[in-house]
Amino acid sequence: MLLKNPAGESPRISTTAYVCESAVITGNVIIGEQVFIAPHASIRADEPGSMIIIGNGCNIQDNVIVHALTNTEAVIGDHTSLSHGCIVHGPIKVGKNCFIGFGAVIFDCSIGDGCFVSHRALVRGVKLASRRAVQDGAVVVGQIEADRLEEVTAEHTEFAFSVARTNIMLAESYQMNKK
Repeated sequence: MLLKNPAGESPRISTTAYVCESAVITGNVIIGEQVFIAPHASIRADEPGSMIIIGNGCNIQDNVIVHALTNTEAVIGDHTSLSHGCIVHGPIKVGKNCFIGFGAVIFDCSIGDGCFVSHRALVRGVKLASRRAVQDGAVVVGQIEADRLEEVTAEHTEFAFSVARTNIMLAESYQMNKK
């Protein structure tokens, strides 16, 4: 379902993206090429001055929430996976080739390229350098903690790329079936 926000702004979605019918996309939202948006995702830029940009090749899985506060942006870099039930709340910038795990919550932060935020983690108010890993259930709310995070492993990287590849394939397959 595509909705205008109170300011009358409508989502702008690439023709190569696939949006499941039960997803709700509201307001000043830009969705790039070959994006897959799964059932019950909510992507909402309805507060005054808010904006959401989702880059090319991203996947927004089941029950994901992306929202931006008044006069803020939520920017999701190319080939990033937002997995089942995570909450991504602006102001936020997520780099390219990132993975945000099941039920993770990220808010008011900057996440560098190639980061892996694992399942049920909380990241708030910090800047993660590129290629950092946040472990399952970790709480990262201070910059000192963020600066001490270990680098992603080859296993993290391969898992993130396999999820992204699968979801690009899903977007293409669903698009072909719509025709």
